[in-house]
Amino acid sequence: MKYLLPFLAVLLSFGFVVLFKPKNKANFKLLLAFSGAFLLALTLFELFPKAYINSNAKVVGVFIMLGILFQIFLEFFSKGAEHGHIHTNGEKTLFPWLLFVSLSIHAFLEGFPVQENGTIIYGILVHKVPIAVILSIFLLGSKLKMTYALMFISLFALMTPLGSYFATNVDLISPYLSYINAVVIGVFLHISTVILFESSEGHTFNLRKLLAIVLGIVIAFML
Repeated sequence: MKYLLPFLAVLLSFGFVVLFKPKNKANFKLLLAFSGAFLLALTLFELFPKAYINSNAKVVGVFIMLGILFQIFLEFFSKGAEHGHIHTNGEKTLFPWLLFVSLSIHAFLEGFPVQENGTIIYGILVHKVPIAVILSIFLLGSKLKMTYALMFISLFALMTPLGSYFATNVDLISPYLSYINAVVIGVFLHISTVILFESSEGHTFNLRKLLAIVLGIVIAFML
């Protein structure tokens, strides 16, 4: 299931956009706020404590900071697509390679902690659904051919399961898995906090978004 669920989450999100063509941005803001809080809480409750077990605290901290910096670097190319910043360009006809590569690297890294932290898969899923919906709206709103859009979304859907597979089955990675997981923690911290701070216009929270954030934290705590 750890391979199948992330793949299906992206493909079903794409199918949802194709069928229903959603345009209500307010609901996306709420879903993003919930997903940011849920992912941040699971990262703190599940990944953070395990990262420091039998490890040098300062070294772990360095790799977490590297993860934050690496995600910032990726966003130079993705333009913030990982936290919902995708703007439709109706004149776009070329395949968005920079967006694809940066999102694929991000999604690939997401799969690594799943091996040792089963509940983090739920945080990844909740994070993936709104991003996949927004990405699908962008792809379908551009002038890309449907075959290119399907290729993009299908390959993107494969990245997180591929990361989980590498973490579980590639022996060369095993000695460095704890460091890679620390990098992923940094990636998750950056993504989730940016989503929270940008979930409302003008950096202000209304009651609905505050409730969505609190709900995300509470559910993560109960898992």
